[in-house]
Amino acid sequence: MNQVTVLTVPPLGTIWEEQGGIYVGIMPGIKGGPQYHLIASEDEAESLQFGGYGTRVEGANSTVDGIANTTALLRSGIDYPAAAWASKYEKNGVSGFYLPAQRELNLAYVTAAELFDDDWYWSSTQYSALSAWHQHFDVGYQHRSDKLDYGRVRAFRRLFI
Repeated sequence: MNQVTVLTVPPLGTIWEEQGGIYVGIMPGIKGGPQYHLIASEDEAESLQFGGYGTRVEGANSTVDGIANTTALLRSGIDYPAAAWASKYEKNGVSGFYLPAQRELNLAYVTAAELFDDDWYWSSTQYSALSAWHQHFDVGYQHRSDKLDYGRVRAFRRLFI
């Protein structure tokens, strides 16, 4: 007999301890793939550069797939401090975190802005060789910053539905 495990999903904006962070909602599937629960780290890095100034990494410009972006950045052989910090993040024995894509970060703003500082946070989505996208958690808009700028970082992970 197969045993079914029931997943208890917490309310938006609350700690999901078994998943290592804050539950920020459901993201639509990527290119027809399955939807997934999105979890943001409780902890953050306060002052990290995006990195790779002057280089545009192929495969790191998705607005929805932070895992693909983070993987491409880290495999490039260039120093990307924000992506490196996010990928190494671990909480309560839970790993598998990454630097969120532009729209993943925006979902966190929509559902749990009060749990972030009133500042801007790096996404993993590049704009050009010189800049990348970030999310403002004080007023909600997204913009791009010079890759040499220092910004806040939260690590995200996903749990497929």
